[in-house]
Amino acid sequence: MHLDGAGHPLSTAPAGWRSERVPVLAYGSNVCPAKITWLRETLDLTGPAVVVRAECHDVAAVWSAGLRGRDGQRPATLAAAPGVTEWHAVWFATPEQLAVLDRCEARGTHYDLARLHSGKVVLEDGTVVPDVLAYVGAGPSRMPLLVDGQAVRTAELPQHEALALAGVPARSHGLDVTILDPAAPPRECAREF
Repeated sequence: MHLDGAGHPLSTAPAGWRSERVPVLAYGSNVCPAKITWLRETLDLTGPAVVVRAECHDVAAVWSAGLRGRDGQRPATLAAAPGVTEWHAVWFATPEQLAVLDRCEARGTHYDLARLHSGKVVLEDGTVVPDVLAYVGAGPSRMPLLVDGQAVRTAELPQHEALALAGVPARSHGLDVTILDPAAPPRECAREF
C-alpha cells in the first residue's frame, strides 16, 4: 500500500479494501511507486493506493508505437502474448483513484479502459482476478510498435533503448476485451471481486 510517499505492508490497508475498490491491471510506469507520488502531486490522487503483485499469463507489456507528449518517452501498452508469463500488479483503485487514472491515461483518446478477458491474472496469494480492468491502446500511437513484424516486450528492452526503435503500429493489440463506456461513472466499473 502506498501512502504519504512511502510503501506500507498490505496488512495496513483499509478494512474491506477488496470489496470497495476496482481491480485494475497496472503495467509499465503505473507499477512504479514514484508514479503514484507523481499522480498525487500532479493530478491530486488521494487515499491509500493498494497495489498487489500479480502473475499475468498470455498478455505482455510492450512498447507502444508513439511517444508521450509531456516527456518524449515511449510508453508501454498491453498486447496479447500467448505462452508468455510476466509479473505486473493489480491496483485496487477507489472510484476517485480510477477517475485520476482515466485522466492520466487520456482515456478515450490514447487508451481505453476495458474488461480484460484475455489471459489470466493471479495475485501472489493465488487469487485469480477474472475480467480485471486494464488500459489498452485506443489509437495507432498506443498500439504495439511492430519491429520486423514483432512487438517488443518492455521486459526485453529498457526505455532508453526503446526510444530508438523504428517500426509501424500494429493494427490491434490482439486482446479479447470489452471497452467500458467513458461516460459511465467510475463506480459503475466495479464488479464483485
